[in-house]
Amino acid sequence: MTLSSCVVRCHPQDLEAVRQRIEESGVCDIHLVDKQGYIIVTIEGENIEEEIQKLKVLQFLDGVLSAEMVYSYSEDQLDALREDLEIQDPVPEILEKDVPAEQIVYNGDLKKKFI
Repeated sequence: MTLSSCVVRCHPQDLEAVRQRIEESGVCDIHLVDKQGYIIVTIEGENIEEEIQKLKVLQFLDGVLSAEMVYSYSEDQLDALREDLEIQDPVPEILEKDVPAEQIVYNGDLKKKFI
């Protein structure tokens, strides 16, 4: 299963008609409609190829200026992230020490910082 968020853009004067066409297409769920012509939707699919096909449906709807995928998520990615989190220490070693904050130099990654 995959889930992606998309931004659909249209002229503000066409907003209601485009919103209705999107609903009637049945390929996504609408989450936000902005009066400036932006519509935020989510697309679900069994795989990314199915999502791309649904995105193409949105792109070719009458009145749509653009429809672009912004974020894509898959269950496989979540499983990999869960595995990674399970093997990591819950708290970086440096945070378990009694060190004054002004002595800690942050270089973007506390897990590799030793005092």
